[in-house]
Amino acid sequence: MNRLSKRLGCHTAGLLAIGFSALTLTGCHHRTAVAYQPPPPAAGEHHSTANTATATPPIDIGEEAANAPPGFFDDTRGKPVFTEEGTASWYGTVYHHHAAADGTIFDQNEMTAAHRTLPMGSTVRVTNLATGQQVLVRITDRGPFAPGRVLDLSMGAAKAVGIYRAGVAKVKVEAFAHTSSDPEGKWCVQTGAFKSEDDALALKAGLLQRYSTARVTEFSGPTGFWVRIDPAQHSKAQAAEIADWIGTPDPAALPYLVRLD
Repeated sequence: MNRLSKRLGCHTAGLLAIGFSALTLTGCHHRTAVAYQPPPPAAGEHHSTANTATATPPIDIGEEAANAPPGFFDDTRGKPVFTEEGTASWYGTVYHHHAAADGTIFDQNEMTAAHRTLPMGSTVRVTNLATGQQVLVRITDRGPFAPGRVLDLSMGAAKAVGIYRAGVAKVKVEAFAHTSSDPEGKWCVQTGAFKSEDDALALKAGLLQRYSTARVTEFSGPTGFWVRIDPAQHSKAQAAEIADWIGTPDPAALPYLVRLD
């Protein structure tokens, strides 16, 4: 399934009561050892603690960069510009050889990953906090859209960092400066997953009435029905306002702020 083609004002009191009271969400886990939710179409935090084993020295671009396509990794010799810790999962077979959110063809064996907010093309050093294993990956996709997850690794990257068999692990994510990215970015909001299409359409109707200049789409994925809204200006502030509004009538709607570029 091509994820790029499948994904991503006040309401009247009556419509709010009907639409948002119907919203129920599915769980975000969907297959053994692999946890992944569909990223939004291309248009473009939580923090966990873990006991760490003796870590290996930080890796440099060295061998991985030498074996990667030209320009695959940013320079990792400086300090990271972004750091977070949390749970990572992995994805692979179902999306192998299909388009990723950045427009490239996803190869489950390459060192890539999905993140909701880091600029496309960013280089990330991932450290398994239980074992100290590390891997460099490039951000080519959007996700994970599941509570408590900060990163989805390709199958190859998951094997390299020692989480393939377990499916999930606590990791440290360190992103490095990516010179081609726009610091402002283009942003949208994605929310779901809903068990029924009617629930997704009810949210879509409410969003269209409140944000008439925005683009609102609904789409189906492996875990249910999703809704995505693109603010007219694609600004982060607009997207954050929309996410807050969605969460007010229905705190369980799980709106995610997502960077498109």
